[in-house]
Amino acid sequence: MPAPRPWKLSEVRYGHVKETSYEVAVLPLGATEPHNLHLPYGTDDYEGTMIGERICEAAHAQGAKVILLPTMPYGTETNMRKFPLAMNINPSTLYAVVTDLVQSLVESGIKKVVLLNSHGGNEMKPLLRELYGKTEAHVFLCNWFKVLDGDDYHQIFKHNEDHAGEMETSLILAYNPELVARRSDGSFDADSGAVRPMQFEALEKGWVSITRPWHLLTTNSGSGNPHEATAEKGEQLLQILANRLAPFLVQLSAANVDDSFPFEVNEGQ
Repeated sequence: MPAPRPWKLSEVRYGHVKETSYEVAVLPLGATEPHNLHLPYGTDDYEGTMIGERICEAAHAQGAKVILLPTMPYGTETNMRKFPLAMNINPSTLYAVVTDLVQSLVESGIKKVVLLNSHGGNEMKPLLRELYGKTEAHVFLCNWFKVLDGDDYHQIFKHNEDHAGEMETSLILAYNPELVARRSDGSFDADSGAVRPMQFEALEKGWVSITRPWHLLTTNSGSGNPHEATAEKGEQLLQILANRLAPFLVQLSAANVDDSFPFEVNEGQ
């Protein structure tokens, strides 16, 4: 059996925790929902865990006092109600749960919290606004799927990602390939991820938005072509995420929390 990883809460024991000082807690936020025909319902859960593990391991190796919390497996699914077993938590419920967990961290002496979000339906920025000034914790939000800009993304992937497309399929192939369904010829058991266009130009262009009903938007819940995904692309993405997010955790761990945090202090002001 491998030794417990000291930066992963679900593996360490109280004897270790009570002797350890943590500065940063990372809470991955996932979901349980369909991902086209070929990916598991726990895709967002697996992604949050694998990315959390990769960045916390790298940060810990660089001296960060960081702890990775278990991934929350449920998220907001109100626009997937027509799909069976899309397990919904309303935003207000999700916010209440995260607020309680943040308070648990504060009571444990951890006041730097990173929400590592894996699910587009988890709109967490309103919670950050609501918590500001009401908690001793400094809460940061990372939607990891937004870390790559357009140029970075297309150096790895050919097709744009929305849900269960090339990027997500590549991530699951990298760490859980046995969970990806394939046809007898080896191709993914998935449709093309095509979506139905809107009637209105303003919606198509993004000038106006709605919450999209996914049973009308998609054929089998997938939005984005997955068929050129590879495990190698998934590993490339994980390495970029580690290179960009682990240093942030290291810096955050070492940072002094004062009245100007997290802004720089300008001498003479």
